[in-house]
Amino acid sequence: MKKTIPAANPDAYVVALLGWQRTTVEQLRATVREGVALDEVIKWGHLVYFSNGPVLLIRAEESRVLFGFWRGRRLREIDPLLKPSGKYEMATREFDEGDEVNVALSRRVVKEAVRLNKTLGDPTKLW
Repeated sequence: MKKTIPAANPDAYVVALLGWQRTTVEQLRATVREGVALDEVIKWGHLVYFSNGPVLLIRAEESRVLFGFWRGRRLREIDPLLKPSGKYEMATREFDEGDEVNVALSRRVVKEAVRLNKTLGDPTKLW
């Protein structure tokens, strides 16, 4: 796998994207940032949002964009398209070219993810 230098900051991450991936990341990022107060950083080479531990990520890959949640398995009742994966309680929603971002649904999932971290604590400290 080709190693790349991570973006210097979240704005640089978005600016480096092209086409539909940039549009999708911009829409997701705007939805996340207007919904609740989160710390936005570049971690592991993509956008990660924190509130009492990691809450969610936005990651553009070669042919998709992932919208992932550390407690995503608990959020599947709100968004059944979240697919369980990885450790913790991770689940991700995959966006492909042509997929629409449902702003209201995304905002609802983000708010619930933040609430879960507030109530249950940092998901990475439970393992």
